Formats: sequence, structure tokens, C-alpha cells
Amino acid sequence: MKYFFRCVLALFILCVGVEVQAQKQWQKMHKVKRQETLFGIAKKYNLTINELVKANPDMNTPGYELKKGDYIFIPYPSEKTQSAAPKSGKNVNAPTKAVATKVLNVGVMLPLHNDDGDGKRMVEYYRGLLMACDRLKKDGISINMRAWNVPQDADIADVVAKEGAARCDVIFGPLYTKQVGVLSDFARKNNIKLVIPFSISGNDVVLNPNIFQVYQSAETANTEIINQFISRFSSYHVVIIDCNDRTSDKGLFTFGLRKKLEERGIAYNITNLNSSDMMFAKAFSFSKPNVVILNTGRSPELNMTFNKLNTLKTEHPDYVISLFGYTEWMMYAKYNLDKFFAYDTYIPAYFYYNPLSAQTKAFETDYRKWFKSDMMDYMPRFAITGYDHGMYFLRGFYNQGKNFTGADRDKNALQTQMYFRRVGNGGWQNHGYMFVHYNRNRSISTINF
Repeated sequence: MKYFFRCVLALFILCVGVEVQAQKQWQKMHKVKRQETLFGIAKKYNLTINELVKANPDMNTPGYELKKGDYIFIPYPSEKTQSAAPKSGKNVNAPTKAVATKVLNVGVMLPLHNDDGDGKRMVEYYRGLLMACDRLKKDGISINMRAWNVPQDADIADVVAKEGAARCDVIFGPLYTKQVGVLSDFARKNNIKLVIPFSISGNDVVLNPNIFQVYQSAETANTEIINQFISRFSSYHVVIIDCNDRTSDKGLFTFGLRKKLEERGIAYNITNLNSSDMMFAKAFSFSKPNVVILNTGRSPELNMTFNKLNTLKTEHPDYVISLFGYTEWMMYAKYNLDKFFAYDTYIPAYFYYNPLSAQTKAFETDYRKWFKSDMMDYMPRFAITGYDHGMYFLRGFYNQGKNFTGADRDKNALQTQMYFRRVGNGGWQNHGYMFVHYNRNRSISTINF
């Protein structure tokens, strides 16, 4: 098994070369049998030994020996090698004629390098895609994947002009907004599905029916979260705390929420983090449960709020208080878990990373075996995001082809649930949001909407 993981790592190295144009493709993996040699394997697949070694860089390692049970990558033979193959006569070492099977051709156009944080995160995302491909292949789904390193300064027009790009059934990318327009036009012209996996600006999803936009715009997300907030907390007294953070963008959310509350005739109070304890307490209701919202997502102001609420609860133990937060609070959960439980905290999010889940633990173990490292400590985990996207989209496109719309909720996601709605006559946008609820009984539940 360790040889298999080593080979997958070799594949990764092949696919993420430092040049923008770098791309590789393989036709299968070959399990080495007893007494097989490099010469015999190369001859069997109509390859040169040099082609075989280039596809498996670990063969250049000093002291390398081909051993029974090893898995090695079999590349497609070059045109030169194919033209040199015998035209007639029986060759006992030649591969048997392959039976035509359905194959999903996948392209990845993301910054796949180690030069900065964007590249490192996208490398991890791509690793998750590779793991999804391996899992799907075990289910009989045949996938050819090509990867292009597309950094921020890349000319995406040059990338899509490369050999093999137009033959893709689906492309994952890009990361940067300025690259979306050209890639969107290319996908539409060639009838390729385009999965844009991360946040971008612009309205290409409105114009192109081939686009699947995984992340919603801030405006769309705020509208949906506000509607769900109103539905869930209509019987609560709302308290909005001004945290004096002039750098915060959360005022867009609290302003939209206030407007909706006023439209519905729902009372709310505004207080300030610097208010005296007496003035702070006046913003709360003793006859209704209270739900508290901050106009910042920063950790220092959150900690100050906890101190204020602790003092309030000491003086008014009968007050019922819940806390409504922001997605970035997920990064603070391990430091504030007890407080989240104590204040019945709700966090709107498009993901939930559960480190205690058996499935998550199994994935992390496999990732460590494949790549000899742990995932980076980011929220969300980018490798799991890549895996979830791969399992959802590749299975969908393989089974349903161009008819796949993503309208069915992804119930098997490890971290990032998805289901899509069409945007007018354009493409498809993810609406897989949830509330992560830290219950007072110290359990954690997710409420999908």
C-alpha cells in the first residue's frame, strides 16, 4: 500500500510543475508482478523506458528497485513511439485492444505551487480532488485528469489554448476573478462545465449556463442568512452590539437585518461594547429570550462581549441569552468552546469541519499516508473541500452528463454540503448554507437550509 501512496505523490509532483503550461496525463496504474522488468512493462504498453521513468520520478531515486506489488503510472505513448509500433504481426507483449468505456475528462486550472499561501492552499485542494478520483475509480468511474498551474499573473488565454483543454468535460477553476471571463467564454464555446470553487466577483454565473458557482456573493449569503434568522428567531428579542470596529464589513449584515426586522415589526435594541454594565443590561429583555449579534467578526471584540455577558448573567441569572455569530468564529471554536455552549451559539456557515467524526478521522489518516504530512490548519480544510467537490461533481457529471444540475443536496459531504439553484437563465449557484449550533447540553448540531 505504501507504494501506491508513493505513486500518487509522484503523480502530484508531475501535475503541479512550476510552469504555467505544465500538464500530465496517465492512462492507468500498473501493479508490478513477480519477475517483471521495466523493459517488459514499457514494451507491453508500447512505451520507451525513458517515457516510463519520466512518468514515475521516484525511479530516478538512487537504489530504486522495481518490486512485486509496486504501483507505477503508465503514461500515454508519444506519437513518435506510436508510429514506431509494429503495424502487423502478433506481439505477445502488446496490450490487448481496449474496450471503449465512458471516461470523464477533468481539468484543474488553479495556482498549484508553493510560492505563496494561495498556491499552497490550492495544492491542498487539488490533493483532495486526487483522493476523490481514487475513491470514484474504485466505484468503476473512469477519470482522466489534467492539471495546469495557473498563478495570479498567468494569461488564462494561453492556458486554455494548450493541448487537451478543449477536450475536458469539466474544469475546476479559476481562483482569481480577472481570469473568470476568458475561462467562462472558453467553457461555453466548448460546452465544458466550469466549477468555480472559491469566491470571485462578477456576474458570470448569471450569463453562462455552464457555470457552477460554489461560493455565494456576500450579498446573496447575507440575504439568505437574514431570512433564516428571521424565521428562527422571530420570537426572540434581538440585541445588536456596536463593537466600535471601523474596519469591519459586518455592518452590511446588521444593517440588512435591522431593515428586515423593521419591515416585520420585530423589536430590537442597539447597545455599545463600551457601555456601562447598567446601560448594557437595559438593552436586554427579561420576558423574552434574547439573541445577541455583534457588528464585527473579530476575536478581541468577541472576548470582550463574553466578559460583558458573563457580568450580565451574574447580575441577572434569569436572562435567557443566545449568541449569533459569523463563519470566521469557527476558527475560534477550540478556544471558546465552553463559551459557545454556555451562550447557545449559532454560527452561519457553508461548511462544518468536525474533527471528531469517524469519516473525517479516516480521511485525515489517508491524507497523511498519501502525502506524508498533515493538512494545514485552515478553516475550512482545503483538502476536504477538494474531496467533497470531487465526489459531488465528478460522480454527478459521470452519471448524468450534461443533465447534472446539482439540485440534490449532498448528504455525504465530509465538510462542505452543496445543492444548487439556477440563476435566471444562467448557471448554477450553491445554496448549501447551514447554522452550526453549539447547544447548551454541549452537543453540536447542524441546521441545513
